[in-house]
Amino acid sequence: MMKGSNVTLSALSENVGSVVVSLGWVSPTGEGDADVSVVLLGSGGKVRDDSDFYFYNNPVAADGSVQLLGKAPTEAGDEDRIGFDLTAVPEDVDRMVVAASRYRDARFGELENLTVTLADAVGDPVLRFTIEDADTVSAVIFGELYRRSGEWKFRAVGQGYADGLAGLATDFGVDIDDDAVPQEALGGPEEEPAGPDAPEPADGDAAVPNPDGVPAPRPTADGAPTRRPAARPRTAKKKITLPKAAGKSLAENDSWREARLFPVTALKSDRDRETRATSVLLSVMAQVPEFGRRLTAGFGAPAGRMETYAEVSLPHGDTPRRPDGVVRVERAGKLWTALVETKTNGNALKADQVQAYMDIAARRGYEAVITLSNDVALEGSPLVDVKVDGRRKHKVALRHLSWAEVTQQAQMLIRHEGVGNRAHAWLLEELLHYLQHENSGCHGFQNMGPAWVPVRNGIDDETLCQGDPRALDVVESWERLIRQVCLGLGGELGQKVLPVRGSRGGRDPRERRSLLADQLCLQGRLQAELRIEGTPGVLAVVADLRTGRLRTSMDIPAPDQGYPLSWAKRLVRSLAEAPADLHIETLVEGDSAGPRGTLERLRPEPADLLPKAGGGAITGFRVSLLKGMGSGRGNAETGFIRSVDDAVRRFYGSVAVNLDRPTARRAPARPPVPVG
Repeated sequence: MMKGSNVTLSALSENVGSVVVSLGWVSPTGEGDADVSVVLLGSGGKVRDDSDFYFYNNPVAADGSVQLLGKAPTEAGDEDRIGFDLTAVPEDVDRMVVAASRYRDARFGELENLTVTLADAVGDPVLRFTIEDADTVSAVIFGELYRRSGEWKFRAVGQGYADGLAGLATDFGVDIDDDAVPQEALGGPEEEPAGPDAPEPADGDAAVPNPDGVPAPRPTADGAPTRRPAARPRTAKKKITLPKAAGKSLAENDSWREARLFPVTALKSDRDRETRATSVLLSVMAQVPEFGRRLTAGFGAPAGRMETYAEVSLPHGDTPRRPDGVVRVERAGKLWTALVETKTNGNALKADQVQAYMDIAARRGYEAVITLSNDVALEGSPLVDVKVDGRRKHKVALRHLSWAEVTQQAQMLIRHEGVGNRAHAWLLEELLHYLQHENSGCHGFQNMGPAWVPVRNGIDDETLCQGDPRALDVVESWERLIRQVCLGLGGELGQKVLPVRGSRGGRDPRERRSLLADQLCLQGRLQAELRIEGTPGVLAVVADLRTGRLRTSMDIPAPDQGYPLSWAKRLVRSLAEAPADLHIETLVEGDSAGPRGTLERLRPEPADLLPKAGGGAITGFRVSLLKGMGSGRGNAETGFIRSVDDAVRRFYGSVAVNLDRPTARRAPARPPVPVG
């Protein structure tokens, strides 16, 4: 689409009762990001009340018409998805504006490939709009959905705001609550950074405000890191989450086991685990609307009354088929139906089973087939290849969920965002206990595959050649592992944790993985980068199969203000609780290496981090932790998967959580300007 153009959705697809709008961008540095927001407008072009403004602290509409589905990595960068159930939009809402905003003095001109795409209920993209010249704006309206003569249409807008989210929101009549949205995101007043002559803060001084709108954790008096919870809009209802500390037990001794709603002790076989896991999950989805809606909104399901069934027999030729489950959602007399196929432990999905369910769904007019397993799907590398009969008019969406994704969504609700009542909170708590039990079989990606040992041995004895297909298998397994690490850490923190694609983001997925496989053969290393919300840089992970060591590191840019000695002292002081064997390296301009040393050695003498005269200007610091990596391909204590997960969590918990973001002076605000 071109800027200003519009199109009727029903002219693009028959399945537009619910749609998913995705906003995407690419950061050349790997660190740039933005937050999406949606504004519902009445006939006067203004919000009906403040609850019509949806953003990261108010992500879901009570009627299910709007749901911010969060970020997902793509081969081109990041993608922020929003689910719209057009059948649930109130009659007095005429327009729904889709926008994104950046923080502090960040501008959209620093990002590339600003695009908005719209997919129908079966996941097929039906339109795309690219914004060419964002330049100095810090908020952009990408597009809007609006009604005309009973039809929903989409308009490509591309309108920019130099004064950020605040300017955009107030234009539409939103009464901004000072506590609801951080001032850094709104573009409001903030504390000026200290000048070069300002005295250095003493130990225990307050942390510098976080430019991402998420306060950086700081040690309390007893040394434990704390994080202030994000404030909610004043219009939001109080939600219920898990208590921070478990209540005192009434058991006489530790051998007494608490009674659980979903017991796992009787599970003896894989079939038992699959049947129990399916029934447990589907029952909680039906009873906790927030949870069920979250798992199905991205699949095109409308917001409505949900019912779930297990072990349903459906005719298919001479032999009836029994999918593990069925999900049905009713909205305004219409039914949305998905068949569910489940696998637990290391069992792989069977192509013939999934193909049969796709055929059944197409014949019976069902909308989707959902597969659930411990594997993680990768873009451009489907877990199951199925054939689609092009002669059939009815389309069926095939979607995959990892058990790790299910666990993350439950964690986000029960531990961070909250649910509507205590019964729902208890059900989610029981579900989490079941999924995380060692006997449930729902533990996510757990095996690097049969190629792991031959590739590792080939690197050791230098016999692994470029083009070996086994190296490509290991690279795909590595990508799945990193994706799962992000899911697990993000669920526990309640923050965005995403893999960074880097400079190869625009390549075809298979081509990019082939290049990474060649690098593995030549260098013997697997590499990845993770972006964790609230940290000052990208967390890099390098698994060196030649030396058997894992390196986790983060580059911290030098502040724009102050003296180098103050930077070094502040860095060492902020790492008071970090491991003594933490490596710190000074990054300097040019190719020369800067000073380096362990934290234990640098604590009494932070000045040792400063280059000698003529050594170049300091551009930042690199902090690194090294540990031995597991050799086994599985998830046992000595396995590679466990060692990578432990390394990332250790680095975040002991190093990254204590680091402050550098501050920068704000650019002066400018009035709204058009983009394009």
